[in-house]
This record gives sequence, C-alpha cells and structure tokens, in this order.
Amino acid sequence: MSPVHQPSPDPEPGESSEAEFYAFLAERLRQAHARVRALDASDAAKASLTRSLLRITEAAKRDLPDAAGRLARFMEELDGGQLPQPPAH
Repeated sequence: MSPVHQPSPDPEPGESSEAEFYAFLAERLRQAHARVRALDASDAAKASLTRSLLRITEAAKRDLPDAAGRLARFMEELDGGQLPQPPAH
C-alpha cells in the first residue's frame, strides 16, 4: 500500500515571501563570495572583503532589508571596480 501524502501546512501570511527573500539574499551572498575569491587582489584585501560579507550575513539574521541594502552597496562598489571599504568600528 502506498503511503498517504498529506499536504504541507499553509505558511503564515508573509512567511513565504520572507523565505523567498532570504533565499534570494543567500544566493546573492554566494555570488558575492565567489566574486571576491576570483578577484585579482591581495590575500589581505580578500580577507577584509570576506569579513564584510560575513557581517552582512550576520545582519541578515536580524534585519533582511538592511542586509540586502548593505549587500547591494557592496556589489555596486565591486561592479564599479573599486574594492568596497569595510565599515569603521
């Protein structure tokens, strides 16, 4: 006898779109990490950029829109040919 497949429960309102946004952001972060690894830059510069991406990843756990904005700025700087500057502490 074949198993009975029960439909998955409907997500709460807004839950699906948040999950999709998180998945989109995660993919963009993966792309950003790959681009940093491929850069013709010093190991120290790549390490600094990777730390910036890790901070954006950490921010995504608390505030997706803020993290998305930070990643967009990071990528714009990278696309513009300049190495994004890590935030001052």
